[in-house]
Amino acid sequence: MNTRKIWASVRIALRALLINRMRSALTMLGIIIGVAAVIAMVAVGSGAQARIKDQIASIGSNLIIVLSGSVSTSGIRMGTGNAQTLTLDDAIAIAQECDAAAFAAPAVRGGAQTVFGNNNWGTQVLGTTPDYLPIRDLAIDKGASFTSSDVDGSTKVALLGKTVADNLFNGENPVGQIIRIKKVPFTVVGTLVPKGQSPTGQDQDDVILVPVSTAKKKVIGGSQANAGSVGQILVQAQEGRSQELQDQMEGLLRQRHRLQANEDDDFSIRNMEEVFQAQESSAEVMSILLAAIASVSLIVGGIGIMNIMLVSVSERTKEIGLRQAVGAKTRDILSQFLIEAVTLSLVGGVIGIALGVGASLLISYFAQWSTVVSPASVLFAFLFSAVVGVSFGFYPARKAAYMDPIEALHYE
Repeated sequence: MNTRKIWASVRIALRALLINRMRSALTMLGIIIGVAAVIAMVAVGSGAQARIKDQIASIGSNLIIVLSGSVSTSGIRMGTGNAQTLTLDDAIAIAQECDAAAFAAPAVRGGAQTVFGNNNWGTQVLGTTPDYLPIRDLAIDKGASFTSSDVDGSTKVALLGKTVADNLFNGENPVGQIIRIKKVPFTVVGTLVPKGQSPTGQDQDDVILVPVSTAKKKVIGGSQANAGSVGQILVQAQEGRSQELQDQMEGLLRQRHRLQANEDDDFSIRNMEEVFQAQESSAEVMSILLAAIASVSLIVGGIGIMNIMLVSVSERTKEIGLRQAVGAKTRDILSQFLIEAVTLSLVGGVIGIALGVGASLLISYFAQWSTVVSPASVLFAFLFSAVVGVSFGFYPARKAAYMDPIEALHYE
C-alpha cells in the first residue's frame, strides 16, 4: 500500500470515528484508564524502589557490621551483643590485614543527657574513629571532624548531628562551643550534614560522635577489664568484594579469638548488602505486580474496542459491499478498520499518559508517597496501547475485509 492510500485510509477512519463521537469516547475510556493506571502504579513502585535506594545510601555503601557474640548465664543465652568479644585491636587488624576492606571503624554506643546553657537534650553518643565518616557516607556541614590524634589522646571533642545541634543551639553556630555530656565538657568541632531516617525509622541525625577512647573513658565507661572492648565494628568493603571480605574477617577473627574448629563464632557478621538486596527485590516485585494488575484494565479496554469495532462492521456492511463492488481490495478495507482501532488506542493512550502523570503527582501530594514517573513506563504504556489496538482490532478488520460483497450489498 502506497503512502497516498494510507493517508486516505486514515482520513476515512477518522471521519468514521468523528461521526460517532460519544461511542468513540466511551470506547477509548478503557484504554485511557488502563494507560493511566499503568503509569501511576509503576510510578508508585518506582518511588518505593527509589526510597529504598536512598535509605541504603544513607546507611552507607558496601557496609558490613561485626557484632559481639552472646553470653550464657546459668544456661540462659542472652543474645548477640551481650558478650564483650570485640576489641579496638580487632578493628585495627581488619583494616590492616583484610585487603578487601576499604575502611574499618570500631563503635561503642550509649545514651546520655547533653547540656548547653539552659538547653538540654537526651541523645545517643557514639564513640568511634574518623574512618566511621566515609563508611557511613557522612559529610561535615560546619567545622571539621576529629582526627586520629584526638582518638590517641582521648581528646574531649564532639561532632553533632543536626537534631542535636537544633535542640541545643536553636539555630546558632555550635562550632567552638562547649557542651556537657554527662557533666563532662566537650568542645564542638563540627556538625554533620543531615542524613534523615534510617530504613528502620530511626533518626540518624540524633547522635553525637566522639573519639572512641574518650567515649570509653569519660562517657560510656566500663571496667578496666573491658577497657578495650567495643560493641561493634563497621567495615566498608571494596566495590564488589563484600562476600570476600566477610570470609576474610571470619577467618581473621576466629584466629585472633583463638577459636577451635569445633567452637562456634563469638561474634556475628551482618552483610547489609544482602539485606538491602532483598528489600530492593521486594520493591521490584511489587512494582511489577502493580503494573501487571493495571495492565488488566488495558486488556479490558482492548476487548471494548473489539466489541465496538464489530458493531461498526455490522452497521457499515452495505458500505463495505459497495466499496468492494467499485474495486476496493481486501487490504484496503482491512487497513481502514485496523487504522480506526489503532487510532482509538493511540488517542486514548495519549490522554491516559496525561492522566497517569497527573495521578502520580496527586498520589505524591495527598498520600505523601514518593512517586517516580519514568520515560520507560510512559513509552511502555503507549506502545502497549498501540499493540492492544492492533491485536483487538484485527479480528473485526479481517471480518470486514473478507466479507462477501454480494451478501454485504443485500444486508438489511
